[in-house]
Amino acid sequence: MKNVRNFKIAAIGLALATTAVMAHAADEPLKAGFVYVGPVGDAGWTFAHDQGRLSMEKALAGKVKSTYVENVPEGADAERVIRQLAADGNKIIFTTSFGFMNPTLKVAQTFPNTYFDHATGYKTAKNMGTYQARSWEGAYMLGVLAGKMTKSNILGFVGSYPVPEVVRNIDAYTLGAQSVNPKIKTKVIWVSSWYDPARERQAAETMIAQGADVLSQNTDSPAVIQTAEEKGVYAFGWDSDMSKFGPKAHLVASTLSWSRYYTDTVKEVLAGTWKPTQTLWGMKEGMVVLTALSPSVPAPVAKVFEEKKQAIISGKLVPFTGPIVDQAGVVKVAAGAMMPMGELMSLNYYVQGVEGSIPK
Repeated sequence: MKNVRNFKIAAIGLALATTAVMAHAADEPLKAGFVYVGPVGDAGWTFAHDQGRLSMEKALAGKVKSTYVENVPEGADAERVIRQLAADGNKIIFTTSFGFMNPTLKVAQTFPNTYFDHATGYKTAKNMGTYQARSWEGAYMLGVLAGKMTKSNILGFVGSYPVPEVVRNIDAYTLGAQSVNPKIKTKVIWVSSWYDPARERQAAETMIAQGADVLSQNTDSPAVIQTAEEKGVYAFGWDSDMSKFGPKAHLVASTLSWSRYYTDTVKEVLAGTWKPTQTLWGMKEGMVVLTALSPSVPAPVAKVFEEKKQAIISGKLVPFTGPIVDQAGVVKVAAGAMMPMGELMSLNYYVQGVEGSIPK
């Protein structure tokens, strides 16, 4: 990796024994560390975060020096990596996966003068904040397009782990599709990984064999797009533009832009004004960004898509607005009411139209 210090997890225990806490000198660049769950690669969740890191470095040239550690498992290894970054003098550390939440909190409690920011979690401390995107807005919009483009009325979704973040996106995808096509059914296959191209491909092939002709995902590789391209069905980019992996299959991507958030946050650290917050940005704030539609999308469909997109940006359309009914037919959100944020952030059920059950 260019100009990147990539720690070897196996050496961290030894390094901890010999590394002292380093104070940030005013005349030196501020050090910022990033912890990634997958490889940086050239697509997906980790790629999007790294693009944000690079953009932040460019905007604050000479004022900040960042480093990252990629492919960090969500467990004991995560704690060792985060602790090492803190011991190495990084003033702020961004941990970018749900499973890093508890390790981040534990390290934050032992490094009170270091700032920590955790993506997609909900636990905070005096020196630890959280940030995440309203990714369900993008998922809803992908569903709108899927509902219009499907011929079988069967959609597919490749899930990573059954955490609320992913369940929200599955439900939002289905609700968006049903808003334009009430016949929609969504099949889900869980691969128990954020990044496993082989399993993602197998899941995509299985759902295509079961009749799904539009696929979405909450995983990090372009395997779903590549499979859709080979099998002659449609799919979407997730977290980054994946059109180059399947030009005919790729209808649009729901991407994440972390550039503004990382730049603003590091500016606050430099200015001495940083405070822990629980940031939640979406399409309105430019964190969730939809790419240009494929030329294969008919003009009438593109018109509906654009109208709903602008309605979400303006606040006129809120994806999780009732009536919302679960698989058992129970009304969970009354007509015209919005799902309370607390319920939305801990969502643990499928809406009507999603097949199967959520793994325990």
